[in-house]
Amino acid sequence: MTLALRLPRPAGLLRYGQYLSPLGWAAAGFGALVVLLSVLAPVLAPYDPDYVDLNNVLAGPGGGHLLGTDALGRDLLSRLMHGGRTSLLGPAIVMVGSTVLGLLLGLAAGWSQGWPGRLLSRFFDLLFAFPALLLAMLAIALFGKGLTAPVIAMTIAYVPYVARLTQSLVMAERGRPYVQAYQVLGFTTPWVVLGRVLPNLVPTVGAQATLNFGYVLADLAALSFIGLGIQPPTSDWGAMIEESRGALLGGHLLPAFWPALVIVLVVVAVNIIGEELSDRIGGKLA
Repeated sequence: MTLALRLPRPAGLLRYGQYLSPLGWAAAGFGALVVLLSVLAPVLAPYDPDYVDLNNVLAGPGGGHLLGTDALGRDLLSRLMHGGRTSLLGPAIVMVGSTVLGLLLGLAAGWSQGWPGRLLSRFFDLLFAFPALLLAMLAIALFGKGLTAPVIAMTIAYVPYVARLTQSLVMAERGRPYVQAYQVLGFTTPWVVLGRVLPNLVPTVGAQATLNFGYVLADLAALSFIGLGIQPPTSDWGAMIEESRGALLGGHLLPAFWPALVIVLVVVAVNIIGEELSDRIGGKLA
């Protein structure tokens, strides 16, 4: 007699589109456009982002400058496009790094029984005690300004968010019939965890990682604004706002308005995508 087992198929990695509403697709399209313009900035930007033109200081939109110029006559559109390369790179590294580490630690904590799982849980609690922005400032104080120190610090700070979520999901999956069936059939624990349990967690964890990207983007922009992140003359959205403080006090709003608007729109778009993925995936898996 042949025993037939109906085991669930792992969730696909490329099925996120089915969870997005028209608003979610619009947010995804806007995000893709921002990424494309940033990646192709060296080709598409109308000017060198660091070119100083003292004859066009604080010029308004027009006259060859679509969004105007800053206090040094640099083209704002070109600096926005080039600034996206650094402004998006940091959050992307943090998102990938914290997600990979959080998944591995969460899998170990959720599957382990006894003191290893409890020890990892206390470790997550310890990391939760350090706000990401505060940890990044501490890293900058120790290792200097720039992108490297805050990115490493924020990667560590965001690990427990992913790890705690993964741990709870693994604990729920561990008692499901398909896991027990694989164990009865003699499959090894690493194969069951990495080959069957992990793929089923990816959509939910991916939704959380998407939300983390928006939070990190805002945090890194804040660090650049207070002078602790990317340093001038490198283009960066947060640094552009900081450089525009003098112009803002003089009544010139556009040099600070454009980078602030882009930051807000990107964070909102990412949050829309993350919230929709989280709500719809969570509702489907509940």
